[in-house]
Amino acid sequence: MLRKFFIKWGFRMDRLYYERKFWEKGFHLVAGIDEAGRGSLIGAVVAAAVILPRNFQWAEIKDSKLLSAAKREVLYKLIYQKALAVGVGMAELEIVERLNVKNAARQAMLEAVKNLVLKPDFLLIDAENIALNIPQENIIKGDVKSQSIAAASIIAKVTRDHLCLEWDALYPVYGFKKNKGYLTRQHKEALLTHGACPIHRPSFLKKFF
Repeated sequence: MLRKFFIKWGFRMDRLYYERKFWEKGFHLVAGIDEAGRGSLIGAVVAAAVILPRNFQWAEIKDSKLLSAAKREVLYKLIYQKALAVGVGMAELEIVERLNVKNAARQAMLEAVKNLVLKPDFLLIDAENIALNIPQENIIKGDVKSQSIAAASIIAKVTRDHLCLEWDALYPVYGFKKNKGYLTRQHKEALLTHGACPIHRPSFLKKFF
């Protein structure tokens, strides 16, 4: 019961458990990978890959969903300062529609890894597998259990939130600044009143139109 409590609320006795597991097996550059925006009704899916220094720990780096927007911004800068490498990948709206959102997220993750300035020798991925010839482990709730994946979740979330601010400036009636494209009551009412805008995902809006 205690273990379930810690996992539910984002605490872990050792958030480097998985990193250490593979460091001890001889892997040196272990990258954590996560995505943001899969469930949103708008725009691109964004993914990030982060390689942290060996044994690096920072208590506040955890699942981005458990952090305030202000705290995520602070940690976003910190991760860029402390990480050995950060890569970001993006699957644009057209790819989401053509491949479906799950495959688009995988493509964004693949691109994030390729955009790292250091080539990782092992990948820790939040609940996914990607088509790269690099050893990898799929970790359910990885953003809670792994420091590296948690760092990637923050980079991906903040990067996408910045995009949402740009989209909000273009299409202010939908409230993207606040809802990030998720289906809040305001967003639903704006859809019913104004219809979809060019960055809405048509495949996600079938129940409206």
